[in-house]
Amino acid sequence: MELEFSGVVWHWRGPSPYHFVSVPDEECGALEAVLPQVSYGWGMIPVAGRVGDTTFTTALWPKDGGYVVPLKDAVRRAEDIELDDVVTVTLTVDGV
Repeated sequence: MELEFSGVVWHWRGPSPYHFVSVPDEECGALEAVLPQVSYGWGMIPVAGRVGDTTFTTALWPKDGGYVVPLKDAVRRAEDIELDDVVTVTLTVDGV
């Protein structure tokens, strides 16, 4: 399964600060349908991602009834991504 969407980069300032892009509702519905096949627990979904020319692996995190894509610092540096930028994310969910 491959998903592509655009979203705003936001920052969570918790004990482990991180930058994220929220997955839109429509794509979250498609992810919920395959969750039992691909999740390794706690609702986490392993994915391969791409932003610009940079590829990475991560897991989608469940949040507030949807999912968020964590953007590693290496990805943000490589693509010159700042807080509040709008980025296009391509995700590939394996096993579907």
